[in-house]
Amino acid sequence: MAYFLGIDFGTSGARAIAIDTDQTIVYTTIFPLAEQTPNAWQETLFQLLAALPTDIAKHLAAIAINGTSGTVLLCDSVGNPVSEALLYNDDRGRSQLTQLADIAPTGHLVQSATSSLAKLLWFQATGLTDQAQYFLHQADWLGGLLHNQWGISDYHNALKLGFDVENCVYPSWLQNHSLFKLLPKVDTPGATIGTISEAIATQFGINPDCTIRAGTTDSIAAFIASGASKVGEAVTSLGSTLVLKLLSDRPVNDQASGIYSHRFGNLWLTGGASNTGGAVLKHFFDTKTLVELSRDIDPETKSGLAYYPLLKPGDRFPINDPNLQPRLTPRPTGDRQFLQGLLEGITRIEVMGYDKLQNLGAPTPSKIFTAGGGAQNPTWTAMRQQQFSCSVIVSPHPDAAYGSALLAQRGNLNIWA
Repeated sequence: MAYFLGIDFGTSGARAIAIDTDQTIVYTTIFPLAEQTPNAWQETLFQLLAALPTDIAKHLAAIAINGTSGTVLLCDSVGNPVSEALLYNDDRGRSQLTQLADIAPTGHLVQSATSSLAKLLWFQATGLTDQAQYFLHQADWLGGLLHNQWGISDYHNALKLGFDVENCVYPSWLQNHSLFKLLPKVDTPGATIGTISEAIATQFGINPDCTIRAGTTDSIAAFIASGASKVGEAVTSLGSTLVLKLLSDRPVNDQASGIYSHRFGNLWLTGGASNTGGAVLKHFFDTKTLVELSRDIDPETKSGLAYYPLLKPGDRFPINDPNLQPRLTPRPTGDRQFLQGLLEGITRIEVMGYDKLQNLGAPTPSKIFTAGGGAQNPTWTAMRQQQFSCSVIVSPHPDAAYGSALLAQRGNLNIWA
């Protein structure tokens, strides 16, 4: 029996899911991430591998890893980090926006304070690029720890770096930049990069012929996990942030709205990511309280609150405004009504997002799968269903790690999507 391992690195933890040839889950585990540093990533990755049951490890055929989109670092020629990790929502690149405007075309996706390219320019301004050989995304670097090849990415992670996903090349304006030498080679998600390194295979008792695949981002792994495959089908990921992905027959891009399109084989995943989401909820309530209060909410009755839930100023989608102010007042005396207002606010942003996509030429959603922690809240699902004419259902496999396991099993995304 062959097994396939998907690994998902999120904001608070990392999960591994192993499936068999029938795509049945045979093993799953999760480890918390104490901090978002390369050392913590490596330690957690090795914990996940060490925890694999012996039989699965010995018969592991392939591994694929997803990471948070736009989380990056610099490393040397053998993969040693020479910088801290800048996370997906790190906006210190705003100091490079003027420089970006001189480099990239007007309205390009990279013209954002949180884009991978903005972060690279920030690294350059600090002098760190002089010490580096490669600029990599989280999934790129973690994959490198397994196959021991460096400077390889995938066209999902590389989108926010400026990679032209329509023509599958780096654009000339990027190739002509002095930092181009640091940029990774870009492969197709799921493509075979190589076999697992001998050292890693020996250390963790893994099949030495195990293939390491090019990875993807967390939200696209969640989309793959859902099984959505038809134009018009969508996935809303309700994790720390709110991410919408809608399968389209054409790319839809609008930098002013924070909308971009990922290549998905011969189709396109269009959507965006808002800074609202579960992180806001967890700022005010612990998990037990969220569950208890949600049970007492009547989805049929509106709170009357008009929140735009953010933890700090700035959003990316459907309003792309780094100075957008959170709207969390007035706060009612009761926690239940306050939570309801937050859930309604996040739902309102989700509706705005899909409306914006349709207005720009994307198809009307025919079905919305829900992934992430928020998918486990039936009250919230009912609340959201009231706002959409199509069905809103919980993804049969809501964990992004399952999507990466499918990518590991099925290989090159261009062949099957």
